[in-house]
Amino acid sequence: MKGRVDAHQHFWAYSPDEFGWIAPDSVLARNHGPQDLFPLLAAEGMAGTVAVQARQTEAETRWLLQMADEHPWIVGVVGWIDLRAPDLDMRLRALAHHPKLSGFRHVVQDEPDPRFLLDAAFQRGVRAVLAAGLVYELLVRAPQLDHVPAFLDALGEAPEAAGRIVIDHGAKPAIVAGEWEPWAGRIAAIARRYPVTCKLSGLVTEADHQTWREDEVRRYMQHLLDCFGPERLMFGSDWPVCLLAASYERVHDLARRFLEPLAEHEREAIMGGNARRIYARAPGRIDIQSMRGAA
Repeated sequence: MKGRVDAHQHFWAYSPDEFGWIAPDSVLARNHGPQDLFPLLAAEGMAGTVAVQARQTEAETRWLLQMADEHPWIVGVVGWIDLRAPDLDMRLRALAHHPKLSGFRHVVQDEPDPRFLLDAAFQRGVRAVLAAGLVYELLVRAPQLDHVPAFLDALGEAPEAAGRIVIDHGAKPAIVAGEWEPWAGRIAAIARRYPVTCKLSGLVTEADHQTWREDEVRRYMQHLLDCFGPERLMFGSDWPVCLLAASYERVHDLARRFLEPLAEHEREAIMGGNARRIYARAPGRIDIQSMRGAA
C-alpha cells in the first residue's frame, strides 16, 4: 500500500450560524468541498487525504463519511462524537462499522475549563474510542499541554493506545507572539514519555498571517522533528484553514523543503507512511486508491 497522504484537512458547507468562528469576510466563509481540494492534491502528487471534523456534531461525521464513500481518495475520516454521553457505546456502534472511520476529535482548545482533559467522563469516552480500535486526536493550545501528561496517564498503557493518540498542529504554539517556552519543553517531555504521534500541520496560521517567514515557522517544525522523529510525525495541510496564511501549494512546499535533508524513507513516512499505518488500525483498512477519476 503506497501513496502520499495529507493527514489533516477539512470540508464544510458554510453558514454564518454554524461557523461563528469564521469572519464573514474571510476566505473561509464559503463552501469548501472535495471538488475544491482534489486538484490541489493532484498537483502536489498526494494520493489521498484524511478529512477532520470542523463542527461538533455527529451529523457532520455522517456527512464526512458519506463524502468518503463517494470519493475514494478521501481515505479516512476523523469525526466528532459526544464522548461524555451516557449512551456512548451505542453511538460508537452506530458509526464504527464504517470502514473509513479513522477516529474522533473534540475541540478541547475552545473549552473554557483549563482542566477539561481531566474530566473523568471525557477520559472514559476517549478510552472507549481507543478500545474500539480508533484514533483519538488531541486538539489543544500550548497552555493546555500542562494537563496532557495527567490525561495520558489516565488512559493507561493499553497496547491498543500506542501511537493512536495524535496531537494536532504541534499543540498550536503562539508563533505570532514568539512563544517558545514553556511550549517547547512541555511538548518534548510528552514526546519522550508517551508513544503519541504529532501532526506537522497548522503552524502557518499560528504565525502572522500576512508577514510570516519560512525560517520563523521552520524553527518550530524542527523542534517537533527533534522531539518525535520521522516515525511519529504526519504531514497535514490544514486546508482550507491554511488559506488564512498560505495557499495549499505554499504549505506543501514549506514541508517539502524542510524535509529535503532527511533520508527518502523518512520523508515518505512523514508524508504518508505514518498516516497509513496509524489510521489503518481503525476498523477496516485504509485503501489508497488511484487518483484517476473525477473528484
